[in-house]
Amino acid sequence: MPLTDFGLDELAGYQPESTIPQDFDEFWQRTLAEARSHGGAVKAERVTAHYGLRTVEVDDVRFPGWNGEPVAAWLLRPRGVEGPLPVVVSYQGYSGGRGLPTEHLFWSAAGYAQLVVDSRGQGHDTPDRSMGDGTQWAEGFMTRGIDSPENHYFRRLMTDCARAVDAVEQLPGLDPDRIVVTGGSQGGGLALAAAGLTGHQVAAVMPDVPFLCHYREGAQTSLDGPYQELVKYLRWHSRQRVQPTFATLEYFDGVHFASRATAPALFSVGLMDPVCPPRTVYAAFNRYAGEDRTMTVWPFADHGGGCGSNPPTQLAWLHQRGLGPGR
Repeated sequence: MPLTDFGLDELAGYQPESTIPQDFDEFWQRTLAEARSHGGAVKAERVTAHYGLRTVEVDDVRFPGWNGEPVAAWLLRPRGVEGPLPVVVSYQGYSGGRGLPTEHLFWSAAGYAQLVVDSRGQGHDTPDRSMGDGTQWAEGFMTRGIDSPENHYFRRLMTDCARAVDAVEQLPGLDPDRIVVTGGSQGGGLALAAAGLTGHQVAAVMPDVPFLCHYREGAQTSLDGPYQELVKYLRWHSRQRVQPTFATLEYFDGVHFASRATAPALFSVGLMDPVCPPRTVYAAFNRYAGEDRTMTVWPFADHGGGCGSNPPTQLAWLHQRGLGPGR
């Protein structure tokens, strides 16, 4: 896979024109207010014994998300360590759910709690019950409810992600002043959304090779991955649907969430990424509102980014900012 985009100098200065909807903030304030109005308690059941783990405690969590509907999550924490612990809220890549707790042991091994959030309709444990008007023109989730921001799938999923941050305060042993949101690909875009929507509740954000940023450019330049769902749809509906489609997606663009997020941020990008072209990542990074923002560049990486090298990089970055365990 050759380099898929601009050189680093061009990427560092890449500032595409912003077309944020005038009612963007009102739309999301109303959306979150509606979700929070449903109330509901966070529930956690200890299930460690089901997985044979000796150094980690595991809780099976349900918290209220979009429309008050229960969203599944795993809560992992080091066994025998007194809190309050810093907590890493992690979001999942496209078409994946929370999986099994044994797939998520890094952060608890490093002394953190971790809330692993399921993706409605993508994982097995959180169905997408509220499907708007049910409109969908292609496989996957990119065109589900694409007719309007009110109906679009990512309105529901991003609301779930913001409500996951709210849920931390109801879980014992966690430090609500040290919430870190993170994820790769779709999870990276969701982390940006959560950081932009919950503001001061988030102490740091770590989006890796983030998807859901600069949609139009992603659809026009990506060579693989979910942006191709938009390409397929618009190939057949281009005359009447191009402008309305991207007008809907502006409400869910990581570039706009980044411009509203101020917590310290550690991004990553793969310069040979065919799924999330580097310019889409830099579009969000260069708009990020917080002064403390860092980009980890993996020059020969595709969409896998830094792979196994990335978590230790994140861990060191968090410790440098006083967000390690043991405070």
